[in-house]
Amino acid sequence: MNISIIGTGYVGLVTGVGLAELGNTVTCVDIDGARILSLNGGQVPFYEEGLKVLLSNNLEAERLSFTTDITNAVRTSSIVFIAVGTPSKQSGEADLSQIIQVAESIVECITDYKVIVLKSTVPVGTVEVICRILKQRIHEGKDFDIIVNPEFLREGKAIYDFFHPARIIIGGRSSKAIELMQQLYAPFLSPDFEESKRQFDEVKLGRNTPLIKTDIASAQMIKYSSNAFLATRISFINEIASICERLGANVKEVARGMGYDTRIGHEYMEAGIGFGGACLEKDLTALMKIGENYNYEPALLKAVLEKNEYQVRLLINKLKELTDSLLYHKTIAVFGLAFKAETSDVRNSVSLRIIEQLEKEGARIKAHDPVAIEEARKLKPAIQYCNDPYDAIDNAEALLILSDWSQYRELDFTSIKKRMKSPNIVDGRNVLDPGKMIDTGFRYKGIGV
Repeated sequence: MNISIIGTGYVGLVTGVGLAELGNTVTCVDIDGARILSLNGGQVPFYEEGLKVLLSNNLEAERLSFTTDITNAVRTSSIVFIAVGTPSKQSGEADLSQIIQVAESIVECITDYKVIVLKSTVPVGTVEVICRILKQRIHEGKDFDIIVNPEFLREGKAIYDFFHPARIIIGGRSSKAIELMQQLYAPFLSPDFEESKRQFDEVKLGRNTPLIKTDIASAQMIKYSSNAFLATRISFINEIASICERLGANVKEVARGMGYDTRIGHEYMEAGIGFGGACLEKDLTALMKIGENYNYEPALLKAVLEKNEYQVRLLINKLKELTDSLLYHKTIAVFGLAFKAETSDVRNSVSLRIIEQLEKEGARIKAHDPVAIEEARKLKPAIQYCNDPYDAIDNAEALLILSDWSQYRELDFTSIKKRMKSPNIVDGRNVLDPGKMIDTGFRYKGIGV
C-alpha cells in the first residue's frame, strides 16, 4: 500500500519505518526541513535500538522517503496517518493545535478516497473536530473516513513492540475503512502469513495478534486507560515500598511474589523514583481533565499523580539523610538522565526534575548517561556532563542512580568508593545489591529495600 505519515517524532518515525519494512511504500512528512534532510541521509534524531538499521535498509530499498511536501504525500497515499504531538496544556488538557493544523492542511490535498488514521493520543471529541474541518470541503464516507488506531510502543523496545504487538485497536464507523486497516495489518493477524512473501531484513513478526474492532470513543479510551493503569501500578508499588521500609520488608521480594499471580504479573512493578516520559503523566492528567470536564472527580487518578510527585521529594530526603541535610556546594554524581534506560528521551524526565531540585539547594552536579547527554544538555547546559561514569563520581559526596541501565550494575564499586569523597549511594532504581554495597563500605539507601 501507499501510506503517508504526518509527523516524524517518536511514534511517526517508528511507525513509518515499521510499515515500510512490511513492504509498503511510506512517505513521512514533517515541517522541519533540517530533520527531513537528516532522515533522508539515514540519521535518526533519537536513540532507539534497531531503528537506524531499519531506516537505512528501507531508504536503500526505496520503500521509505521523507519530505516537507504534504500535498504530494497525501495525494499519492491511500492511508494517511496523523502522528503529531499532543502535549499537555498548563491546565493538563491535551493541546490539539498540531492536530487541527494537520486537518486544515490535508483538506486541501484530498482528491480521492483516503482513510485518515489517528495515531496521536487524543481525547474523545477530537474526531468530531477533525470531521468538522474536513467536511467544509469534502464528504465523510465518500472522500474520507477516520480511524483511531492508538500506538502502544515502549521507548527502548519500540521496534520489538511494533513487530510483536500485544493487540491492534481499530476504532471506526466505516466498514470500508476498517477492512483496509485489516489488510494493512494482515501480517500480524494470520498464523499462515508467509514471511517469504516479503524479504524481511532485520525482524521476525509476531503472529495471531488480537484485533479489537470498536467504536471511535472506546478506541481513544483504551489508550488513555492503558497508560493510566500502568501509572497506577507504578505508584502502587512505590506506596508499598514506603510501607516496606518501615516494616523491614524488601519491596523487590514483595513484587516478585505478587507477580507470579497471573492476575497481577511482574510488569511495571519496580519501585523507584516514579514515572516520567512523554506519555504516562501527560495521558494521566489528560484523562483526569476529561473526567472533570464531564463532571466526574477522578480521585484515584489524582492520588496516582500525587504519589508520583512525592517520589522526587522522597529521593531528595534520602540524599539529605546521608549528607547531613545540607547540599550546598556538595558535589553529587548522577547516573541516568533520560526518563528510563535504553532511550535518549529526556522529556518529562524525573532525573532532570531531581537535578533541578538539587541545583536549587546549591548542589554541584556531575552527570552521566550512556546516550542522553546531548539531549539533557539542551535543557540543563550548566551542569557538568561526563562521558565516563567513573569521571562523574570523582570527589563526589554522593551518587544518585536514577536509571536502570545494565552497565551501572557492572561497574567496579570498589574503585568507585576510592574515588568518591564520601561513600554515599541513593539507588533510585534499586539497581544494586544493598548487602554488597554495604559490605564494600558504602552508606546505601534504596527504595523499599
